[in-house]
Amino acid sequence: MRDHTARQFPIEAADMPNELMTWLHAFLGNDVDWKQVLLIGMTPVFLIAFAIEYAVMTGRGRREPFRWKEIVANLSLGAGYQVAETVMGLLFTGAIFAWVHRHRLFDVPVNGYTVVPIFVVVEFCYYWFHRTSHRVRWFWAAHVPHHSGEVMNFTTAMRQSLLNAFVGVFVFYLPPVWLGIPPAVVLFLLAVDLAYQYFVHTEAIGRLPRWFEYVFDTPSNHRAHHGRNPRYIDRNYGGVLIIFDRMFGTYVEETEPVDYGITQQIRSYNFLVLNVHEFVDMWRDVFAPGPVMQRVKHLWMPPGWERPGHRPIHTWRVERKREEDAMTPRDAPEEGATATERKIVQAARTRSG
Repeated sequence: MRDHTARQFPIEAADMPNELMTWLHAFLGNDVDWKQVLLIGMTPVFLIAFAIEYAVMTGRGRREPFRWKEIVANLSLGAGYQVAETVMGLLFTGAIFAWVHRHRLFDVPVNGYTVVPIFVVVEFCYYWFHRTSHRVRWFWAAHVPHHSGEVMNFTTAMRQSLLNAFVGVFVFYLPPVWLGIPPAVVLFLLAVDLAYQYFVHTEAIGRLPRWFEYVFDTPSNHRAHHGRNPRYIDRNYGGVLIIFDRMFGTYVEETEPVDYGITQQIRSYNFLVLNVHEFVDMWRDVFAPGPVMQRVKHLWMPPGWERPGHRPIHTWRVERKREEDAMTPRDAPEEGATATERKIVQAARTRSG
C-alpha cells in the first residue's frame, strides 16, 4: 500500500530531474513548500526588475508611480506575508493538503501532456479565489492591503496581507488536490501564477498585441483591476489568463486613466494598520447594536454593503473617494511616453477640461 504522506509529494509531483530534486531535498529537507521556495527564491529577480522599472520610468520623466513611503510599506507587507505563509504552511495548511490528497478521487498523472491543463485548473481556482476576495468581506479583509496602494509599480505586487492564510484562502486550491493532482504541483503552479503577476503591476508597459491582451492578464488589464474608477471596480480577476473574466462577464478594458486605491482609502503606512484595519472595522460592525442576523451579514456580504440603521465604522482615518474624484489626470510628459501613455494623458486632460 502506498504511503501518501506529504513528504513524498515534491519528488514525484514536480516532474523534475531526479538529481535536481535529490539535491534540493538534501539542501532544504523533505517537507518543502514549493510555492514559498519559488516566490522567496525569485525575490532578487523581483528587486532587479523594480530597479529597471524605476530607471525606465524616471528616464521618461515619470516619477509619480514611486512614492517611497508606499514602496517601503509594500516591501514590509510582502515580507510579513512570506513569513506568515511559510509558518502557516508548516503548522497547518500543509497537513490539510496532505489529508485531502490521501482522500483523493483519482490519480492525475503529471507530465508534459497534462501540465498545461493542470495549470489552467489552478488558474481557474485563482480566478474564483480572487473574485470571492472582492465580493465577500471576510476575504476582502485580507485582500484589501493589496489594493490600498495609490500608485502602481512592481513592488505593489508584494503588497500582501500576513492574514491571508488565516482567513482560509487555501480552500480554493483544495478541489484539484481532491481530484488527484499532487499538492506540490498545485502549489508550484500557483507560485508560477503569482510570480507572473509581479510583472503586470507596472505603468512602464503599455498595451500589448491584441491577441495577447485577449488571452492573458497584462499590465493594461491589471491596471484596470486596481482602479477605484466606477467602471473598473471588481473587474479583471485573472492571474495569468484573462479568459475566465471574458467567460464570466467580469472583463473590462483599460480605456480611461486609472485612479489607484480603494473607495474608503486608508490613510496610513503603518504595517499593522494596513494588515488589520478592515478586520477591526468588520468585527466592530458585527458587534454594533442591531438584529443578530443583520449583524453577521457583515462577514459574507460585499465590502460596500451597509445594513439599515448602521453607519460603517472606521477605526482609522479614511478618505471616501467620490466618482468625480476617480478621474484625476496624471501629469506625464509627452516626450518619451508610450503611445498608450499619451492616449491616457490626453483622455484625462479632456475629462478635466
